[in-house]
Amino acid sequence: MIVTLSGPTPPAEQIRDQIRGWIATGQLAAGERLPSVRQLAKDLAIAPGTVAKAYKALEVEGYLTARTGGGTRVSANASTTNRAVLDAARRLAQTSAETGTELDDAIRVLRAVWPPT
Repeated sequence: MIVTLSGPTPPAEQIRDQIRGWIATGQLAAGERLPSVRQLAKDLAIAPGTVAKAYKALEVEGYLTARTGGGTRVSANASTTNRAVLDAARRLAQTSAETGTELDDAIRVLRAVWPPT
């Protein structure tokens, strides 16, 4: 996990986004245990409260479950993204990187072509 302290996105939000992404791509499976708040804070050299805030938000969103003494785990209800969507996203990321397109620009393009609901 990488957290940029000087970026425009708050560290807790960066942690949330990365964990959501790992769950969506199947890199974190249901029931898998995450590092403790203290351990992740130490690994990232950030305040434990920042990690706790991210974990709590993910718990409220249904991505994580936490139990005293049982640690924080990926929720059984957390699901991965459809394989076809994941493959298309990887192709977009690869093409964007090859053409020098920044992440924010690729996201803007995706939002622009997204079909209305």
